[in-house]
Amino acid sequence: MTQAPSPSSTTRPRILTGDTPTGRLHIGHWVGSIENRVRLQDEYECYFLIANLHAFTTRADKPEEIERDTYEILKDWLAAGIDPERSTIVLQSDVPAITELTWHLSMLLPFNRVMRNPTLKDELELKSLGDKYSFGFPLYAVGQCADILVFRPALVPVGEDQLAHIEMCREVARRFNHTYCGVDPTTADEDHVKAGGLLPIPEGKVGRVGRLVGVDGAAKMSKSLNNAIFLHDTAAQIKKKVAQIFTGRTDMNAPGDTSNALFQYVRAFISDPARVAELEDRYGRGDNIGDGHVKAELVPAIDALLAPIRERRAQLEGAAGDARVREILAEHSKRANAVAGETLGLVRERMKLVFTQKK
Repeated sequence: MTQAPSPSSTTRPRILTGDTPTGRLHIGHWVGSIENRVRLQDEYECYFLIANLHAFTTRADKPEEIERDTYEILKDWLAAGIDPERSTIVLQSDVPAITELTWHLSMLLPFNRVMRNPTLKDELELKSLGDKYSFGFPLYAVGQCADILVFRPALVPVGEDQLAHIEMCREVARRFNHTYCGVDPTTADEDHVKAGGLLPIPEGKVGRVGRLVGVDGAAKMSKSLNNAIFLHDTAAQIKKKVAQIFTGRTDMNAPGDTSNALFQYVRAFISDPARVAELEDRYGRGDNIGDGHVKAELVPAIDALLAPIRERRAQLEGAAGDARVREILAEHSKRANAVAGETLGLVRERMKLVFTQKK
């Protein structure tokens, strides 16, 4: 396995992003973030994090499921094109610096600020947690800041729904730099490090489709809502699910709404811009083209994207695939801890927490 560069030996800007292991990935993940990650691997020093500790915030009683999903998500990443020779895979539970930094950052964020995070509010509602969530549930929002900042990235590729987390991360980085590094709070974000700050103020980068609607035509694509097309789905499964995309249109000779769910998929997965424009024009005018005609073109377009991913994924099944995943995680944990440990050491210095090593 190729040895990755040491934490300070590369001049490429750094990326950190990741996913909580909740099951297999779907095409919403692809257009929202995974596609970006694959494309940026040669341009950036990339760290991709599997947030398995965050999975415990709502499934603390299901460690076996979380372990299984950790394997599954890494296999999906590899099949999608994440290259362990060019990028570093970070298993959250193998990097103790993240946990300690979460503690330090939590002192800089008021509880009310954390609870105002709209993504947190949405998850409380979506998962029907009411007031029965664990103390660790809101803490994970701070943990996401630590996930990012411990690697000091310039860029964080995310889905649109995660931008609120990135903004809180940017906020706490500014506070750390002001409190412990003496950076003037009026300093422009891009100048924080130049002004003596330890933590860069990272920018979020949304994929070409910020939020892909599910095949129900209503909610965001999600495994839990049973409205997802998965990266491992067969051609037959894709066809069946695409057929379910609801538009409400009944007359192929009546003008259609090209802002509907079906055409969100057309624009996301049919690669020929001229053909997309033609379909939009005919559908919008009601030129003898129904949902079925459009879906018949959409199915092979999605299958062409997923076929090589399915093939690579099949090669990672079984005991051999599990062994490959363990090998990658063991090697990459060394890389990740080298970077995270360097950051945490500097954090401790700035916070005046280094005593035993002083001369």
